[in-house]
Amino acid sequence: QVQLVESGGGSVQAGGSLRLSCEASGYTSSRNRMAWFRQAPGKEREGIAHIYTISGNTDYADSVKGRFTISRDNAKNTVYLQMNNLKPEDTALYYCAAGLGFGNWPAPSTYNDWGQGTQVTVSS
Repeated sequence: QVQLVESGGGSVQAGGSLRLSCEASGYTSSRNRMAWFRQAPGKEREGIAHIYTISGNTDYADSVKGRFTISRDNAKNTVYLQMNNLKPEDTALYYCAAGLGFGNWPAPSTYNDWGQGTQVTVSS
């Protein structure tokens, strides 16, 4: 089992930036991928960014491509999400997830472990 703790959420005006962090602990060697999801009220959980922890290869949803960057520091067991040019529609609860496998990265069922989430609110 892997425990995930997110931090870095907050309130920001449109056009601003935030950096989310997700620190993993436990049996982290049993996971080869991590991702960020978000869920707005009344909407389904959306996969927005993904990284394979060994190769560093990344994937992004079209809604965030060019604005968000996922990265990892394996020495710290931490994954980051740098969010720039934030928009009101980015307002959501952001979750970190960890899993083992390949492909189908946006599907929540692909992941074994989830954090509690951190709120991001973007005002216009």
